[in-house]
Amino acid sequence: MLIFLMFVALVVMICLNVPIAVSLAIAGVIGLLATEGQDSLVTVALDMYDGSTKFSLIAIPMFVLAGAIMNASGISRRLSAVVSALIGFVRGGLAMVSIGGSLFFAEISGSAVADVAALGSILIPEMKKRGYGAPFSAAVTSSSASLAIIIPPSIPMILYAVSANTSVEQLFVAGFVPGLIGAAGLMGVAYMFARRYDFPVEEAFSFKHLKATFIEALPTFSLPVIILGGIFGGFVTATEAAGLAVLASLAVGLYYREVDLKRLKEAMLDGGIQTAVVMLLVAASVLMGGFLTRAQVPQQMAQDILAFTDNRYVILLILNVFFLVIGFFLHSAAAIILVVPIVIP
Repeated sequence: MLIFLMFVALVVMICLNVPIAVSLAIAGVIGLLATEGQDSLVTVALDMYDGSTKFSLIAIPMFVLAGAIMNASGISRRLSAVVSALIGFVRGGLAMVSIGGSLFFAEISGSAVADVAALGSILIPEMKKRGYGAPFSAAVTSSSASLAIIIPPSIPMILYAVSANTSVEQLFVAGFVPGLIGAAGLMGVAYMFARRYDFPVEEAFSFKHLKATFIEALPTFSLPVIILGGIFGGFVTATEAAGLAVLASLAVGLYYREVDLKRLKEAMLDGGIQTAVVMLLVAASVLMGGFLTRAQVPQQMAQDILAFTDNRYVILLILNVFFLVIGFFLHSAAAIILVVPIVIP
């Protein structure tokens, strides 16, 4: 009953526009007070601090910063040019370019937000200009940017690894094939819409043009090789690779001599705000997670599900419906950190 009341209170606070991190912290404190009394609040600040200062989490601001540097130094524009030369001859080519560009950008930044900021500002106005329509342009860009959730180095995967105490590197390896399948599926749907609504073909395929754009963007393609090669080759950890991504992006940006300092400053400030939001969510979720663990809610939930069914596919279906409902109310970072301790058992 207490858990249900806490969940209702959490939803009400979110609907009243109370920040999610604050809502989670208040709900966690209420749970601790109700079950363990005032003495349980002595270590609240220390628990929140410890939960948000884990070594793996340092990768998040680093990858966000790498995305900001790419966005301010012409790297994303060159990436789009190569993809356009490669698949722009297909009907609905700009939609394909958006998906293909997101696929490559995700391998460097690990952030869907950075992906949209970098490619959306270039491709959405072009798509609208060429008759794709604003809703379709926004849908393609936002959907393809979500590939960054699956494809390494994914920031949500880092959060999951920290919460589940598992290997970030193994999660990165596991993300490749689903990410490629997702990109292929998105391209298939985009092509279907392009045929149905007679979207334009952008340009005839030219090997000469492809070669020229590829050579110009060659330093850009070194970034995923450096980052992912370093991780999978065992030379660096995921956190160290994030720092390497910043240095490599800065080096490539200086090589092109197009670093826009004003734009970079704005992107870094925006990235700092995003990081602060995530870290506050992590800190607040530690309180809620600690309460749920001590109240043995995960174990009770696991027992209830197994009492209902022991079929693994039905259990996965139940959990997916649960994730869908949670996603209506919680930021992805908060959902991962809050839900993982419940569903892992």
